[in-house]
Amino acid sequence: MRALVIGGGGREHALAWKIAQSPLVEALLAAPGNPGIARHATCMPVAADALDGLVTLAKRERIDLTVVGPEAPLVAGLADRLTDAGLTVFGPGARAAAIEGSKAFAKDLMARHGIPTARFATFDAPARARRYCREVGTPLVVKADGLAAGKGAIVCRTLDEADAAVAECMELKAFGAAGTTVVVEEFLTGEEVSFFAFSNGHEALPLAAAEDHKPVFDGDQGPNTGGMGAHSPVGSFDTAMERRVMETIVRPAIAALAKEGAPYRGVLYVGLMLTADGPKVIEFNCRFGDPECQALMVRWPGDLVPQLLAAARGAAWPALAAWPTHASVCVALASGGYPGKYRTGLPIDGIEAAAAKPGIQVFHAGTALREGRLVTAGGRVLGVTALADDLSAAIQAAYDAVKEIRFEGMHYRTDIGRRRKP
Repeated sequence: MRALVIGGGGREHALAWKIAQSPLVEALLAAPGNPGIARHATCMPVAADALDGLVTLAKRERIDLTVVGPEAPLVAGLADRLTDAGLTVFGPGARAAAIEGSKAFAKDLMARHGIPTARFATFDAPARARRYCREVGTPLVVKADGLAAGKGAIVCRTLDEADAAVAECMELKAFGAAGTTVVVEEFLTGEEVSFFAFSNGHEALPLAAAEDHKPVFDGDQGPNTGGMGAHSPVGSFDTAMERRVMETIVRPAIAALAKEGAPYRGVLYVGLMLTADGPKVIEFNCRFGDPECQALMVRWPGDLVPQLLAAARGAAWPALAAWPTHASVCVALASGGYPGKYRTGLPIDGIEAAAAKPGIQVFHAGTALREGRLVTAGGRVLGVTALADDLSAAIQAAYDAVKEIRFEGMHYRTDIGRRRKP
C-alpha cells in the first residue's frame, strides 16, 4: 500500500519511522515532512494546513492510507475532505475533533455524559469570568477555548494571577481567536498522565500511558511549552487504572460522540489527573501527543499499520501483542529562548554520534537543510529518545546521547522521567 503522513514535527517523524517498518507499506510520503522524516519517506512541499493541496496530493499519488499528525488540520476538517474524496484517513472528522478544538465543547460533552472532570464554567465576557474565579477560589486554571499549541492553559495561584490570565486570553488576545472564550475550572491535584486509545468510531482499543513534562525548566518551573520530554510506561498507571479509565472515560466519550453524530476514528489522547477521588479528565486531544508519541512509538509492539487501518475503516481490531515491559524516555532539545522568542538557522552537530548509541532514536522536530547543512528551524528542535530495560536505564541512555548533540543556545530539562520511578 501507499501511505501519507501529514505534518513535519517530532510526532510525525516518529510515526513515519514506525510506519516505514511495516511490510504492508511499499511507498511512504510525508507532507511537508522534515530532514529526519526524509530518511523514511518522500517529502512533498505541501503544508499541513493546505487542505486543498493535501487532498490533491493524496488523490494524485493514489494514497491508500493518510495519517494526520497535527490537530489543526483535523479541527479544520481535513479528514472530512479526504473521506469525501473517497480516501482512507486516520484521524477524526471536524465534529469529533472539536473535542480538542474547543475546550468548551469537550467540557460540555463530559458534563452531559457524566465523564469525570474538574468543576468548570465557560465565559465570553471577562467580567463574568473574573467573578467566577472568585467563586471557585484559587488555585484555579484559565484555559483559552480554542487551539493554542499546548500553551493555552494558565495555572493561577492567586486571584491577581487569575485576573491577569483572563486579560491575557480575552483582552490582550495573546492566543488570538482561541481566547475569545475561556473555560475557568478548579485546580486538580494528583499525578498527571497521558493515556492513549484508538477508536474505530464505535469501539476503543487501549494503548499505553506516558507522562509529559510541560514546563520549560527542571522541577516543573517556568512557563508551559509544547512538551520538554516524556517517558513511558508510567509506574502508577497499572492494569486496574487502565481498566477504570477505559470504563469511566474513554468508552463513554467514544459512545457520546457517536450518539451525537460525530463518530471518532483515530487516536484519542486523554490528559488525566489521577486524583484522590479517581482519574479525572484535564483535556482531550484528537491526535498523538508530542513528545509522548516518540516515547510510545519506540515501545509499540509489532506493526502499527494494521491498527491504523482498522481505526480508519471502522473495522474490527486486529490482534495487538502485549506492550513490552521496556521503558522509553524522550528528551526535547530546544532553541535558546523557547518558549519565547528564539533564533533559527543555527548549525546542528552530533546527531549521528547520538543515534549510533544503543537503543537511541533521534527524532527531528524543528530542523531544516540549508545549503546541505542541518540547522535549527523551530522552538523544539530534536527529540532524543531512548529504549531500555527499565526507566532508570532509559533515562541514562537518553542523557548520554543528548551530550553528543550541539547547537548554539540549546537547552533541555535534566529531569525527564525522574518525577517518580516504578
